[in-house]
Amino acid sequence: MMVAATNSSILLRPGTTADAVAMTDLYLAARRQGMPYLPKLYSDAQVRSWLSGMVLKYCKVTVAVKDSWVAGFVALQRDWLDQFYVSPNVQGSGIGTLLMEAAKAQHPQGIRLHVFQKNTAARRFYERHGFGLVTLRDGQDNEEREPDAVYAWPAPPAS
Repeated sequence: MMVAATNSSILLRPGTTADAVAMTDLYLAARRQGMPYLPKLYSDAQVRSWLSGMVLKYCKVTVAVKDSWVAGFVALQRDWLDQFYVSPNVQGSGIGTLLMEAAKAQHPQGIRLHVFQKNTAARRFYERHGFGLVTLRDGQDNEEREPDAVYAWPAPPAS
């Protein structure tokens, strides 16, 4: 699946192991700049190994390529949005929206995700894209031990 986005300078395509270094750099930069409250649990090499050996192997990964560099990626594992990152220097340019549209098209019956509660920008992004809050959790279910939230699309009915 190679899709030219409405902005002709963005190409969406399946992620491959050749993208592991670029994805690692993007992942680390996004977490460092956008989520400084998270502990660094793994070395850069361990993150690269995890992305290439687990995420790219077991998830359906779509990368957004802008001017020949990986500007963002989304990884779906069945109906879970496992990873979603856009390079900090192009956030707000529509790349996240293109990746989200691709994820929804790949799994139109619905998607769930976890997001850190403190990541208010991501939470607003998901809500703008039709996700609804399912539950807030205390962080005991993630490695970082940081309170998180579970969201679903389509949004669950209000109770």
